[in-house]
Amino acid sequence: MSQSEEHAHSHSPLSHLRRKTVNSLLRTWREVKGTARHAISGVDNDVPQEDLEYLHKKMQLCLESPGGEISGRVYTAELGRIYLGLSEPGRIKFLKLLASDFDVEHTKISKLAKAYGEAATPSDWFKLEMDMREALVTRRSTILRQFTALPDGFKFLVNMRADLMPMIGKDVKLKGLEFDLKNILSAWFDVGLLDLVEITWNSPAALLEKLIEYEAVHRIASWEDLKNRLDSDRRVFAFFHNKMPMEPLIFVQVAFTQGMSDSIQQLLDQKSPVLDIERADTAIFYSISNAQKGLAGISFGNFLIKRVVAVLTEQMPHIKTFATLSPVPGFRNWLDPLLIKQEEKILLSKEAEEIKRLIPEASPTKGLYALLEGNWSKDKKTADALRPILMRLCASYLLNEKKAGRPLDPVASFHLFNGARLERLNWLGDTSTKGFKQSAGMMVNYHYKLPDIDDNHEEFVAHGKIVAGRQVKGYVE
Repeated sequence: MSQSEEHAHSHSPLSHLRRKTVNSLLRTWREVKGTARHAISGVDNDVPQEDLEYLHKKMQLCLESPGGEISGRVYTAELGRIYLGLSEPGRIKFLKLLASDFDVEHTKISKLAKAYGEAATPSDWFKLEMDMREALVTRRSTILRQFTALPDGFKFLVNMRADLMPMIGKDVKLKGLEFDLKNILSAWFDVGLLDLVEITWNSPAALLEKLIEYEAVHRIASWEDLKNRLDSDRRVFAFFHNKMPMEPLIFVQVAFTQGMSDSIQQLLDQKSPVLDIERADTAIFYSISNAQKGLAGISFGNFLIKRVVAVLTEQMPHIKTFATLSPVPGFRNWLDPLLIKQEEKILLSKEAEEIKRLIPEASPTKGLYALLEGNWSKDKKTADALRPILMRLCASYLLNEKKAGRPLDPVASFHLFNGARLERLNWLGDTSTKGFKQSAGMMVNYHYKLPDIDDNHEEFVAHGKIVAGRQVKGYVE
């Protein structure tokens, strides 16, 4: 997980809520004083080549703001309304134009760098440094910052970055535009400026609708399902920013239980009785979802968990254990290619023999892959045979497979970085189609043991050490 246990939330084609957001922005910006005097015309939905010059002039007007601050807001609102009205190909052309035509002035920077190399006094260095800093501010970032003065302008920028990120590829100019957007948003969405809010069944319906739309780990199937997740033995907390008061940035779902949960289906079973929270001893964080794709890479998740733990510790001192019930989203993505390539070393000899017994006609690796692609969990004999094999492979994946010193699995990387302990693997913890597809049904408990969080974090950051429970380590020893 980049920040949390989320999967990227699709914004194309436009979701129901995204369309509502676009329509709301269009209505809001029509009310910007003076906008009506500047008719939006001349830009086709797909921005054909002949319209690019016209669009460039519109961007230039935002940059120059002739007529002062009020006119500047009008030009910016108009540019935003043009963008919102474009098709996906049109938005690509819009963003490429903004990225390329309103970059830094490279010639000016080159001259300043040469002058700096020839300067001889501290006062000259200081002046040239100031000039260079100013020259390194892209003209497009000046345009983008003007949106922060508009109503709902922050939501517009967040959505624009969400549109931009899948387009970047190897385009250096678009990377620069994304960098500018991220810097603007990072400055405004610092965690110190966020409010932690508990969401309840009595929260506004529009907000509850967004929880259903944005939930990325375990789909909320209905309003009854949502009501179950907001019952008296559950909690939902979210970070909000005052510039986007009805838009959760990230939210976490918590269930109060007796002991660590090992099955998400049981935890979310709407027919299970509501637990008297006075009898609960454990808080299970079972879903963390980033609600704004355009804020990816701006870290909230680690702060969210710690803030929620602090709140619950104060409100419910009888809760002694804080843990997650987490997916292993990268397990099959790592394992399947090795099985397809017939990397026989991935299996122990006794495991290879067991797979050969189950599917004699195939190689052990091909046989295991074929089993994982079928309904193996429905047959108890097959499931019992696969259990020690898959548990060992999953433990090895979580403990040993790394990239740049961090666990390959994004969820593991997130929680271990935050100081959690890799406590337990749960066999058939997620028996949904998604659960089998991404993790062979496996789920993990990460334990946030309060006295050890800081030490675990330091060991992980400094030495890459993964603190794990006896059960997990037992599978690879």
